[in-house]
Amino acid sequence: MHRAVGDTIDILVLCGTDFGTQTSAFCSVKTFRELYLPYYAKVAGWIHDNTKWKVFKHSCGSVERFLPSFIECGIDILNPVQCSAVGMDPEHLKATYGDHLTFWGGCVDTQHVLPFGTPEDVRKQVLERCRIFSRNGGFVFSAIHNVQARTPVKNIIAMLEAAHEFNGQKMPGA
Repeated sequence: MHRAVGDTIDILVLCGTDFGTQTSAFCSVKTFRELYLPYYAKVAGWIHDNTKWKVFKHSCGSVERFLPSFIECGIDILNPVQCSAVGMDPEHLKATYGDHLTFWGGCVDTQHVLPFGTPEDVRKQVLERCRIFSRNGGFVFSAIHNVQARTPVKNIIAMLEAAHEFNGQKMPGA
C-alpha cells in the first residue's frame, strides 16, 4: 500500500475489531496480548519505521483495560471513545493515556444525550468533553459513534454549534 500511495495519506486504520462491550470486554487482556498484540505490533512497527502515517484503532465499548497494550503495540489513535461504557471516564482517559493516544471522538454520547437530550444537554456535554479531551492536543472532534436515525436535527445543530463555540467561532451561516 505504501508503494501505491506513499505519504498522501496520514492515517491507516489497523483493524476494526471491537474488544469492548457496554460493561466489559470480549476477551481478557491476556488473550489480547497472546493473539492480537504481536500482529498489531508488527504492522504498527513497520508503519512507524517506514512512513509518516499514524495507526488508528477502532474499538467500541469498555476498552480502558486494553489501552496500555494498544499503546505498547504502536497504536496512535483510538476511535470511538465510548465514554458511556464502564471504565471510560473522559478525565481518567485523558490524564492516564493522553500523552500516548489521540482520542478521535467522544464529544457527545450518541446513545443517550444526542438522540434524547435537549439541545442544552448536548451543548453542555460537547463543551465539557472538548475541554477535557483537547487539553495539550491529541483530540479529533467527533461524536462517540454514528448519529442514530431519528436524532433531532436541533441536537445535531447544537453539537456543531458547541464545537464552534469551544473554538471561539460562530457556526458558518449563523
